[in-house]
Amino acid sequence: MLTKGMAIDWGPHGLQVNGIGPGYFRTELTQALVDDPAFTAWLAGRTPSRRWGDVQELAGAAIFLASPASDFVNGHVLYVDGGVTAAL
Repeated sequence: MLTKGMAIDWGPHGLQVNGIGPGYFRTELTQALVDDPAFTAWLAGRTPSRRWGDVQELAGAAIFLASPASDFVNGHVLYVDGGVTAAL
């Protein structure tokens, strides 16, 4: 809701406010979960892409939101989550 509220407040001033909603990504902070076979099996069963995300897969969303291609996108959260939110 912060993204939407800020988009409403700042949109009239020519500013866009969007966000990226990451899913489960393999990082140093999540390594313990990655190494846990039970959690990884749960994640694979819940995520339509059936795997952990790679951090590099966030780059496309960031580039899109930072580029002129998103000039009329405002107040949006772009979920990069392998389909987890679709499966809820």
